[in-house]
Amino acid sequence: MLLHYDIRVSGKVHGVFFRASARSQADRLGLQGFARNEEDGTVYIEVEGPRENLDEFLTWCRQGPPHARVDSVKATTGEAQAFRGFHVR
Repeated sequence: MLLHYDIRVSGKVHGVFFRASARSQADRLGLQGFARNEEDGTVYIEVEGPRENLDEFLTWCRQGPPHARVDSVKATTGEAQAFRGFHVR
């Protein structure tokens, strides 16, 4: 079953390769979606895939890449969009 998460990550997440690292993680886990920087300093991610892979991706989001400092991760479920690939916007 395909699930969809809307994720907002706050902290020091701009300028630390968070989006590119998220793409690498998503590719490794076979997930689809996108990540983009928001004007408020957060990273917004929409991601789809099997629950166990999404849960592993969420666990990664709580840590992020080496130079990030993640203060919070908020995830909600949404309607599947049938994304193809994972893209940085």
